[in-house]
Amino acid sequence: MTLRMNGLELLGPVDPDTAPKMLLPLLLTGVQAGFPSPADDFIDKRLDLNEHLIPHPAATFFVRAAGDSMLGAGIHDGDLLVVDRAVEPCSGRVVMAAIGGELTVKRLERKGQSLFLVPANPDYPSFDVTAREDFEIWGVVSHVIHKL
Repeated sequence: MTLRMNGLELLGPVDPDTAPKMLLPLLLTGVQAGFPSPADDFIDKRLDLNEHLIPHPAATFFVRAAGDSMLGAGIHDGDLLVVDRAVEPCSGRVVMAAIGGELTVKRLERKGQSLFLVPANPDYPSFDVTAREDFEIWGVVSHVIHKL
């Protein structure tokens, strides 16, 4: 199922019973991001990306990001976001929310008794959602997938 809404593309819920298993090699050692080091010739185990990225399959969905309001958080236009509805949406987390029927991805911040949705790009305004009745959190963004 694909649903487009206000620049975001929802890509259906994850069904653990029908999700294909894709076991990929996971190396025993980490890879240096600085100076090269000798690589181990051992594979630790096989990694299922569903198990790694989706701890709560029944409460998880994917959405494609649109725009550049979250560049500072590493979210780019066209990135695939993993959104988990089972994770507590507390201050400091990036959330997917609806404001007045429009979907957005922003960082949730509590300041005193007020609650804000804050972009990670200074070109965009924050939203005070403290007293809004048309505000709803759809889930917490747990992972971002994008090409380099």
